[in-house]
Amino acid sequence: MEIDIYTDGACSGNPGPGGWAYVVLEKDGAGKETVLAENSGAEKETTNNRMELTAAVEALRALRDIPGLRPETLTVYTDSQYVQKGITTWVHSWKRNGWRTASKDPVKNRDLWMTLDELNSAFSPRWQWVRGHAGNKYNEQCDRMATGAAAALPS
Repeated sequence: MEIDIYTDGACSGNPGPGGWAYVVLEKDGAGKETVLAENSGAEKETTNNRMELTAAVEALRALRDIPGLRPETLTVYTDSQYVQKGITTWVHSWKRNGWRTASKDPVKNRDLWMTLDELNSAFSPRWQWVRGHAGNKYNEQCDRMATGAAAALPS
């Protein structure tokens, strides 16, 4: 079984109110897609990067919580190069350096990176960057969901 996950985060102001969203899809050999899970959420005072990370964390948590699901292949699609490069490249150096950057500064959003790293180790997905706002059906859906979640926050 092939699983695709799409994630997105949005923020109105940076920092400001933000939202996150994901869609988890199962694909069969004939190209049929079935939505297994989708969700969104929001925070009153956050950053775009935190929302992008939260979307990925929440998506993998949702996947973990689907009973009996053991994907043969798993791909996470994100329009955030911060998330894609962070989890595939930068995280290895951060961990070696005690969660510090090359310039010896503490890694921003360490709490989320540590959680994402743990989930990434459990699933070993392929992380694929997609261009945002370029007509990708599920990326666009996640964008609408994340933006909507942020907009629905009480003032």
